[in-house]
Amino acid sequence: MNRWLIGLIAGVTLLACAAQAAAEVRILALGASNTYGSGRGRTNGGVPSSQAYPAQLEALLRARGLAAHVTNAGIPGDTTGGMLARLDSAVPAGTTIVILQPGGNDARRGQDGARAGNIAEIKQRLAARHIKVIMLGHLGQIAPKNTRVSDGQHFNAQGHAAFATWLAPKVMSAARGK
Repeated sequence: MNRWLIGLIAGVTLLACAAQAAAEVRILALGASNTYGSGRGRTNGGVPSSQAYPAQLEALLRARGLAAHVTNAGIPGDTTGGMLARLDSAVPAGTTIVILQPGGNDARRGQDGARAGNIAEIKQRLAARHIKVIMLGHLGQIAPKNTRVSDGQHFNAQGHAAFATWLAPKVMSAARGK
């Protein structure tokens, strides 16, 4: 009887460990206002973080059977230089995928010349940590035309849903190692 109980406990422990391992797909969305959900200052339109694409993506991935947690690390007004500067603190150990949405703040702040180099450095640092990177750019080509809010730069919940839908198969493929 004791051996049976010990075997049962060992089996349950193994199943619990396997289930926990399956739940360890940690995704971080790194970007500016359109990652965060809304802007600040004179272009503060958008959605609450609960409707931004990271939250919608997490719900979509879970509905498709992928145990995933998506952390929103968007900061309104951020540039690629800012993202690079905060990369180590923003991306915790255990992160498996980073969605990088560099946005257009570099151009608005006269830093467009550094953009490509900053993106390359972000990708290189994440690759060194064995973290997969999925680029999210050209948002206006992903979301339908009528999904921008009145400020013209940010998107409504339907626009964020379009980003989540576009990202889901890419994230699932990356999570499965394809």
